[in-house]
Amino acid sequence: MQRMTFVAIATMLAAAPALGQGPGSGAAGAGTAAHPAKLAIAAPPAAAVHAAPAKPAAGSTPESRSAAALALSHEPTYDEGSGQRIRDAALSYSDIAVRGGWPALPADAKFTLGAAGPHDDLLRQRLLVSGDHPADKSSGPYDDALAESVRRFQARHGLAATGTVTPRTLAALNVPVQKRIKQLEASLERLANMSFPFGQRYVVVNLPATFAEAVENDKVVRRYRVIVGKTEKPSPTLTAEITSVNLNPTWTVPSSIAKAEISAHMRKDPGYLSRMHMDVLDAHDAPIDPHAVDWSGTRTPNFTVRQQSGAWNALGAVKIDMPNPYSVYMHDTNQRNLFNDDYRFDSHGCSRVDNVRDLAAWLLKDQPQWNRAAIDAAIATGQRQDIHLPKKIPVAWIYLTGWMTKDQTVHFRNDIYDQDTQLLEATAEEAAFFHQAANHPLTAHLAQ
Repeated sequence: MQRMTFVAIATMLAAAPALGQGPGSGAAGAGTAAHPAKLAIAAPPAAAVHAAPAKPAAGSTPESRSAAALALSHEPTYDEGSGQRIRDAALSYSDIAVRGGWPALPADAKFTLGAAGPHDDLLRQRLLVSGDHPADKSSGPYDDALAESVRRFQARHGLAATGTVTPRTLAALNVPVQKRIKQLEASLERLANMSFPFGQRYVVVNLPATFAEAVENDKVVRRYRVIVGKTEKPSPTLTAEITSVNLNPTWTVPSSIAKAEISAHMRKDPGYLSRMHMDVLDAHDAPIDPHAVDWSGTRTPNFTVRQQSGAWNALGAVKIDMPNPYSVYMHDTNQRNLFNDDYRFDSHGCSRVDNVRDLAAWLLKDQPQWNRAAIDAAIATGQRQDIHLPKKIPVAWIYLTGWMTKDQTVHFRNDIYDQDTQLLEATAEEAAFFHQAANHPLTAHLAQ
């Protein structure tokens, strides 16, 4: 009940007239800037902002990409204090909503560094209200100080911190404060329903952010780009334990993929399995002649398709086992160029990890014989090897579109799977039920 009460209060505050939300609301927005909310919000330190990478260069390496990702911040996305910080951020943003929100920028607004433009002051006011711009620089052309504030905003929203107002940046600037509150509410609701055994070492994948973090002693010591589920095949949220690292793994193709995709390939190209180094096996792992199989795709396969280890394998050279009800895991890929993309929602549900050999070495650090050089050498042999962790490491795949880190920086990401609205609608229905139950003598006990 306490959680539902908070959501109801924050929603009520967010529904207050937002004078700064309309396209012609520059004056109203400017009015809010004189009384900025007492935010539990801070812009990232300048060093962190400068470290925020643009899109990786075509010649970037897994090591350079993960180093750039780690340079963003050493503060975990998810730790034991996340729930309270998100609650604080939601209340602060609700305060902004009550004061009129932030002004919206025209959809065709253009900004040029070093040149005065008609919307420069409006941009300053917008960034001032959200805590991204200092109050003593509320007017003037698009100068280095304003570009720095734009970089801070971009870093908080997962955008390339270039200091240039790109179309994606403009769209993020124009997201109403009410929607940001709802994102924080949804994130808070998810964490309230989670039970995760934080330890000295753990791994977190925040799906909307497409990053994985290795956390040790409350600090992020590794951060990697990841590729997660497509919008039509979203990766699940879960908590599990990492139990082993598999080198040179085989890939047992899920029956859904065998039915929908492998069958389609075989109907067009009977040599597809051979070219992809795939075997067809019966229930006892005995080989089956592919030409004897019904590839019509009309029935659930009564066979198994397994891809051999090697450079062609879809799992790459490393698989990280983490038993869970969804049969998903973290792994390498043979298409590493995809990690250069900003949009990384392209898997069937598993999480492909950039520089995964580095993560494997971190997971196996309690076994000195399995350092990075030893892992590389074992992979080079081409032989499959399963390395069990003497102590299991907790892992969480979470879905936070809004959160606040320990340095008081509030972050937002797009609700790529459209799950925030669904969750808040379900929560509102539950709250309405308990409200009605509290007023009925036969069901009042349910609301206690």
